[in-house]
Amino acid sequence: MVTIKEIAKYCNVSIATVSNIINGKPNASKETKERVLQAIEELNYTPNYIAKNLKTRRTRTIGVVVEDITVFCAPEIIDGITKCCEEKGYHILLTNLRLYKKFGDSYYGNEKFFQMVRREAKELIAKQVDGIVYVTAHERTLKCLPENLTVPASMAYGYTKSENYPSVVVDDKKGAYEIVNYVISMGHKNIGVITGKERSIHTHDRLLGYQKALYDHSLFFNPDAIVEGGWTREGGYEATDRLLEQKVTAIFCMNDIMAGGVYDRLEELGLVPGQDISIVGFDNRELSNYYKPPLTTTALPLYEIGYTACANVIEEVESESEEKSKKNDVAEESSVARKTKEAEKNTSGKVVEIPKMCKLLIRQSVKDIRNE
Repeated sequence: MVTIKEIAKYCNVSIATVSNIINGKPNASKETKERVLQAIEELNYTPNYIAKNLKTRRTRTIGVVVEDITVFCAPEIIDGITKCCEEKGYHILLTNLRLYKKFGDSYYGNEKFFQMVRREAKELIAKQVDGIVYVTAHERTLKCLPENLTVPASMAYGYTKSENYPSVVVDDKKGAYEIVNYVISMGHKNIGVITGKERSIHTHDRLLGYQKALYDHSLFFNPDAIVEGGWTREGGYEATDRLLEQKVTAIFCMNDIMAGGVYDRLEELGLVPGQDISIVGFDNRELSNYYKPPLTTTALPLYEIGYTACANVIEEVESESEEKSKKNDVAEESSVARKTKEAEKNTSGKVVEIPKMCKLLIRQSVKDIRNE
C-alpha cells in the first residue's frame, strides 16, 4: 500500500504538505495541490482512515438527520451541507426519518417522533460521527435533540431554544416585507394575504413583514383581508373569493402552492393573473416559473442555510482539543453537567445569521397600477 511518505517523495514536497492537501487545508499553492492530487491518483493512494481516526480521535464524518427528504426545502439544504463537507474534507452519514410518509404533517407533537430523533442521534454518535446537523421540514421550535449530546450539533431551518445547538433559519419577516414593499411600489394599496397554518412560525413572521410594509407606507391594515390557506393549493383556491369580496388589487400568498390555487380560481372566474389582479408568492418552488404568467416570488437561501449549519458544527469540532474529545465516562458526565448548566442560564436559543437573505424574483404576475 502506498503511503503519504511515498507520495511526498514522489512530488518532492514535505509529508505535512501532502497531509494538508488530503485534509482539505488551504496552505499549499494551486500548482502543488494539483501535482499531489495527480500523484495520489497515479499511485492509487488510499488513506488509512482507521489509523488516522485512532490518532486524531475523529472520523471526519458529519451525521445528517433529515425529517423528510421529499419536502421541498430538504434537497437544497442537504446540498449545502454536502458542499461544506467536501470543501473541509469531511464525509456525511445521512438518515432520512421519512416523517411525512409515516405521520403526515401531524407529527410535530408526536412522542414517537421525539423518540425517533433521539434514537437516531444516539445511533449516529455510536457510529462515531464528529457532529450532527438536524434538517427540519418547516421552521418551528423543537426540543427533540437531547441536551446531553456528546458531539457538536446544529439545526437547519428550525429553532432549538438551546444555547448548545445553534439554529440557522430564514429571515421570513424581511423576505415578506420586501415582496409586499415591491407590490406597494407598483401602486397597490389594498393587498390581501393568504397565510399558512395559524400556529406556524413562517406564518407569524411573514405576517409581521406584511404589516410592517403597510405601516411604513401609512396604508390601512384590514384584518378581513387576511385568510388562512393552510399551505395547500385547495386552501389558496378557497381563500380567493373571500379576498375578492374585499376588493383587493393584489394577493400575497405565503407560499407558491397556495398561489397556484388562486390562479385556478381566477381562471374559473374569467380573470387574468397579473392583469385583473396581481399575485405574489413565497418559497420559489420550481413550478412557480411555469405558472401563466410566471409568478413573482421570493427565493429562500436554503443552500446557504445547510452550508452554514454544517460549517458551524465543523468549526466547533475542530476547535475542541483532543483532551476534551475523549469519550470516557468521567468526561461525558462533566460535559453533560456543563451543557445543562449553560442551558439553564439562557433558554432563548442561539440563532445564526447567514449573509445571504431571501431574494425577490420579479416576474409577470404583478401589474403596475401607479398611473391608473
